[in-house]
Amino acid sequence: MPNFSYVAKTLDGQTETGIAAAPDEFQLAQTLKTKGLILISAESQENKHKSLLNAQFSFGSGVSSTEKILLVRNMGVMFATGLSLVKSFDILHLQTKNKVLKSALASVKERIGKGENLSVALADYPKIFSELFVNMVKVGEESGTLEDIFQILSLQLSKEHDLKAKIKNAMVYPCMILMVMFVVGAVIITFVLPNLNIFFTSLNVDVPIYTKIMLASGNFLATHWYLLFVVPLLLVIMVWVALKTKSGKKAADVFFLRLPIIAPIVKKNNSAFLIRALSSLISAGVPLTRALEISGNAANNYFFKQAIKDAEQRIKKGEKLSSALKPYQSIFPLGVIEMVEVGEETGKTSVILKKLAEFYEQEAINAVEKLTVIIEPVLIIVLGVGVGFFAISIIQPMYSSLKGIVQ
Repeated sequence: MPNFSYVAKTLDGQTETGIAAAPDEFQLAQTLKTKGLILISAESQENKHKSLLNAQFSFGSGVSSTEKILLVRNMGVMFATGLSLVKSFDILHLQTKNKVLKSALASVKERIGKGENLSVALADYPKIFSELFVNMVKVGEESGTLEDIFQILSLQLSKEHDLKAKIKNAMVYPCMILMVMFVVGAVIITFVLPNLNIFFTSLNVDVPIYTKIMLASGNFLATHWYLLFVVPLLLVIMVWVALKTKSGKKAADVFFLRLPIIAPIVKKNNSAFLIRALSSLISAGVPLTRALEISGNAANNYFFKQAIKDAEQRIKKGEKLSSALKPYQSIFPLGVIEMVEVGEETGKTSVILKKLAEFYEQEAINAVEKLTVIIEPVLIIVLGVGVGFFAISIIQPMYSSLKGIVQ
């Protein structure tokens, strides 16, 4: 039976090293687990120590949510089987094809191999591992429940991904219709209207002012056709840059929260995310004030972020969560604060929050699906109005001109 020199962590975060005999690393991890130790790395004394890959982290954000979900699931499975953290990250590093994630995993593997806590190593990569993710891993290390934490994180990431994916899928058809309308309009303006202008000029007849404006626009865009692509692109870039600023982001949040049809979707989507995050953190053992701080930092909407931060300060002064959120009933959907109050009274806040998250995730999806049902006829009406305007502007003067020639 070979001897292994190992590095392990106690439940209170202390590092321990030693030598133990075991058939393999899996059995060594199980043996140490019964002693309250978590195996970090192990090496057979018969083998020479292999140098670890020294990788620099790329600060790009090119790691998809699907890759993160797969990573967490694999981490949970490997940890449950007793595989050491270093060996687990070595395997994950080899399996990963994404260069950004591959580099980060290699660096994390090296650092935990030197005795650093997993949560500390992950915290240096905030664009891949969020503050919520890191804090839950830290709780798992301190309580010895990493296996359970990985399951909670897997569920958290999966629910977030599913909600975003369903909302995006629901908006595909309206976006396609808008694209087709834009392309058809561009073709008509660029190629059809200039020919019609030649036709009216050859007849030497007067046309209505709105027809003149349309024909002039067609001539201009036929000459400067590149503006059809440059102007929309510039507008998109300007909006994107504006949303990166604090004032621009706040203005966009105000705009969407005041739109009659969009506002309910924004409220349900943000509520579902915050409630799910709070539920995961509280069930993992994170104190409520700390859970609110983490959730508030992760919130996307300015007003939800401010509401959670204010609630955190109120709770520190002795208020309950339900009463701390009451001043913000206008941004939370009806029933959220009442259900939180029920959870506080029954002592099942985490369970209530989990059910609320599931409910509002489905409500957000349903709201988007209803929106697409409304958008489709609206787009058809807009398309019909556009075609009608074109017909009145072009066909009517054309008919009048031909009628004059016949007479």
